[in-house]
Amino acid sequence: MNILEAFRIAVGSLLLNRLRAILTVLGVVIGVAAVISIMSLGRGVQQYVA
Repeated sequence: MNILEAFRIAVGSLLLNRLRAILTVLGVVIGVAAVISIMSLGRGVQQYVA
């Protein structure tokens, strides 16, 4: 199996399970946004206190 065939299988799987793929991407986006927000909040509090 080469890379192109693996890519075709992955895309086919994503198209068949569209809702699961959308929910997975949404979860990753929310997780990254939460981490960035917490880090920004911590840095802001640190600068406010110092």
